[in-house]
Amino acid sequence: MVPNGWKHSTIADISNTTMGFAFKSSDFVKDGVPLIRMGNLYQNQLQLDRNPVFLPHHYISEYEKFVLRSGDLVMSMTGTMGKRDYGFTVQIPNHSPECLLNQRVMKFDANRNSCKEFLLNLLKSEYVLDRLYSFPGGTKQANLSAKQVGDIPILLPPLPEQRKIAKILSTWDKAIATTERLIAVSKQQKKALMQQLLTGKKRLLNPETGKAFEGDWDRHSLSDLVYVDKKSLGKKTPDDFEFKYISLSDVATGNIGANLEIHKYATAPSRARRVLQNGDILLSTVRPNLKGFAKISEKHADCIASTGFSVLTPKKRVSADYIYQYIFSSHVTGQIDSLVVGSNYPAINSSDVAGLKIYCPTYEEQQKIASVLTAADKEIELLQAKLAHLKDEKKALMQQLLTGKRRVKVEHTEAA
Repeated sequence: MVPNGWKHSTIADISNTTMGFAFKSSDFVKDGVPLIRMGNLYQNQLQLDRNPVFLPHHYISEYEKFVLRSGDLVMSMTGTMGKRDYGFTVQIPNHSPECLLNQRVMKFDANRNSCKEFLLNLLKSEYVLDRLYSFPGGTKQANLSAKQVGDIPILLPPLPEQRKIAKILSTWDKAIATTERLIAVSKQQKKALMQQLLTGKKRLLNPETGKAFEGDWDRHSLSDLVYVDKKSLGKKTPDDFEFKYISLSDVATGNIGANLEIHKYATAPSRARRVLQNGDILLSTVRPNLKGFAKISEKHADCIASTGFSVLTPKKRVSADYIYQYIFSSHVTGQIDSLVVGSNYPAINSSDVAGLKIYCPTYEEQQKIASVLTAADKEIELLQAKLAHLKDEKKALMQQLLTGKRRVKVEHTEAA
């Protein structure tokens, strides 16, 4: 059913498109005009510093058709079949430099039938994305065409209503952008705090003395402080032993996925061997530069982890939270990077993990440092939860406003 005043239309009816040009890599220069490629359109954000490529300045005049300026809309047109890693639409931010449009990235210009901000929200909507991802492609690669995108049917409100819808959604966009900035600032603040606290440059207050902690820190191998891979499932494990399995793909920077697979020992993956307990720390030894590290809470204490992790079990008078925070520090990640440099398959082994060097204060100071850094993590987590909530709210609102299920009131002055 078409909402009153709306009409059937297509994306081609409300926009003009330009597909990018196949610039030659031999023309790339060290500094010049940024070339926007698919990789720069990541998760609906423009990231010019992501594998940047430049072309000579005179290309701006020679390839005027492919010049991008602040406010332009662009979409990535190629990705992986079965994955939602393409179809990202980005509006070039204000104050961005002039850029050039590469092949497999498409520019949209709103025509007289549409409002640019309405078009942007439409292209980002689940309605459009679901149709983009439903188009057939190759066995591995998905390639969208301008015709496929242009032929997507839509319901189009009058221009005044388009503008009002876009204005309402922009309120959520501003709240989302503000929260994202707060998260970025909080992460930088925590990074600076780690640099100070985990090196002893800043000493916290000892609650027992009322003065700052004192004394030199000792340098240890990690194996002095924790047991590495203390316990694993053996051949005598009953075949019907059932458990939740934490694979490498389930862990990302402090988080363990919500949908863990359940296995029985007899049919479980051969890597499902590491026995866990509350307070253990997982450190991914496969591509450790991705920081697939996590601390085990009571929720995951009965799980079995992949042998692609080293499991760190703190010894007596060693704070699990301190060790957990320390493995994210540049001191440890720098050691790991030096171990995998030049390797085609970046990985370390349990011996490498055991040999990592850590500076360690007294148990009491460890606890105090860990509590401050954990509080910073919780502040970031609260902001991330707020961000997720705002995005969900906007998504639900888009579903209502862009389909006419929920109508907006347009004042006469806005309609004029």
